[in-house]
Formats: sequence, structure tokens, C-alpha cells
Amino acid sequence: MSSVFDRFPKPPCAETLGWELLAADPATGAVRIAFEARPAFCNPGGNIQGGFVAAMLDDTLGPAVLVKTDGAAYCATIDLSVRFLAPAKPGRLIGDGRIVQLGKTIAFLEGELRDDSGRIVATATASARVVPTAGLARTS
Repeated sequence: MSSVFDRFPKPPCAETLGWELLAADPATGAVRIAFEARPAFCNPGGNIQGGFVAAMLDDTLGPAVLVKTDGAAYCATIDLSVRFLAPAKPGRLIGDGRIVQLGKTIAFLEGELRDDSGRIVATATASARVVPTAGLARTS
């Protein structure tokens, strides 16, 4: 799928999480992202450690701003509130993120992370600073 993300190199953190764009709606900024939750991300109980779940949600919400602005801006998270609803197991996890409100300098975002059965494992809300992409590296 061709998208605004083709214009920028994938961050190493996204590579680590197995980030894959599944869908993006430029009109609304909604995104669907797949992640590969590896066994190396597990806590002693065999569940994905909460910090990795939070990172996946952060990497679901933020890209909505890049999509909505057609690559003119990205966002830097100011705060991220995560609610853990069910244990996340290793395997494919799907994040849905969307913009609640996008201002000139601040974005309000929300989303959820589901397992492969569709069960919501965590939800998140965030506020983020809107940052122009003018100084970012671009792919050729």
C-alpha cells in the first residue's frame, strides 16, 4: 500500500515492534497498524510486558497526525494514558488510532489495541505536540 509513510524512513522503534501499516484514511487521520508481539517482549507470566503494549499504542496514535496532514507534521507525545484490559499474548496485534481534535500545536488522540481474535487488550488516549516535518530525513 502506497502512503505518506513511504516518504520517511521507518524509525528503529517501529522496526523493533514489527510496525506495518494496514490502512490509513487521510480525510479523518484514522490509521490501522499491525504489530508483531514477539516472545522477547514477554514478562515472566508469558504476557506482553505493559511497556511494549504502551509503545505499540503510542506508535498507533502518533501516525494519525502524519496521515491527516499529508506528511506536513508529525507529533511528539506529551502524555499517554493506557488502560490495560486483558493480557496481550505473543503474535499479531492490531492498533486502531484516530484524531479526536487536531489544532495548530496540539493534537488529541485515542485508540485501542486488539489481539488476533478481535479482543481489545488495551486502550489509550494521548495529547501530543504537532511538529512540522520540514527538518526530518526523507526517503529517496
